[in-house]
Amino acid sequence: MEQVDGPLNVRDYERLAEEALDEASFGYFAGGAGDEHTLRHNNEAFDRWRLRPRVLVDVSSVSTEVTVLGHKISMPIITSPVAYQRMAHPDGEVAVARAASAQGTIMCLSTFATSSLAEIAEAAPDGQRWFQLYWHPDRGVTRSLLDQAREQGFTAVVFTVDLPILGRRERDLRTGFALKPEYGIRTYGSALGDLGELTPALAAELIDPRLTWRDLEWLHETAGVPVIAKGILTAEDAELAAEHGCQGIVVSNHGGRQLDRAVASLDALPEVVEAVGDRVEVLMDSGIRRGSEIGIALALGARAVLIGRPVVWGLAVDGQAGVERVLELLQAELRQALALLGCASPRELGRSHLGRAN
Repeated sequence: MEQVDGPLNVRDYERLAEEALDEASFGYFAGGAGDEHTLRHNNEAFDRWRLRPRVLVDVSSVSTEVTVLGHKISMPIITSPVAYQRMAHPDGEVAVARAASAQGTIMCLSTFATSSLAEIAEAAPDGQRWFQLYWHPDRGVTRSLLDQAREQGFTAVVFTVDLPILGRRERDLRTGFALKPEYGIRTYGSALGDLGELTPALAAELIDPRLTWRDLEWLHETAGVPVIAKGILTAEDAELAAEHGCQGIVVSNHGGRQLDRAVASLDALPEVVEAVGDRVEVLMDSGIRRGSEIGIALALGARAVLIGRPVVWGLAVDGQAGVERVLELLQAELRQALALLGCASPRELGRSHLGRAN
């Protein structure tokens, strides 16, 4: 067998990223809340399932294409809205936008991005892009963010609902992590002035803790694009998201960065899918490192998955090319898993392809 040089999988990229980044930056991206139980459980949740392949099925042509909110993408893999990406590479979010566009999928930009919405639109004008919203206490500032997103061609707002306050991230406390002024959050423009060196505590002041489901009406009216609720872990909240007009849900525990000992995203996925049925498109994030794991999430009812840390590892190692390679690896692993499961497309995956581990 021919020897392959370079990283072979996401874990390889993570090891190289740790070498490339300083301790505080790597800790910010890699760390979770508290004792990081939820961070670990997100990965371990996949071990509770076994794949049940079907054989003698024609898989001479396997496609990974899916449709999300009416938009066709090349793979059921979307880049998550990770903050502060220029800490990982000078090109930051611009490189991720270009990589996602080149690979035919969606890039989701964080409110706490170190590139502006206009820079993303200019860098990848043909790329599909969503905007993740942290709702500012000043509703005028929030409106300006939503206006920018709509004007710059962002086709959905991903409203993060699981961060009324910031989780206790002890890796950041140990390293004294703060976003250096030379990076800066670029999405607010001149609305907030110079934020200076931004600590997690100061960043938390940019998020409104008073929000309730009633505020969704204003968000729908102001956004002018579909709203996706990110951070849902229960059937009860999934029902409320559907009742309040959300067109999508991301089953997520914020990558284990908010409430430690919260349920793993994959464990929460089945009850959310069962609760909302076909009324709302269900996506999922947290813990995904392999194409076979994407297959498990799809078989449990996710339309697509979002990946955050794997994208950052690729970005830290090799900029845009690294992000493209991470997406290519996961897509290739998923295509292989589909073929070996006897599925010609993600649409054919279902619970019959899964069994519980003993």
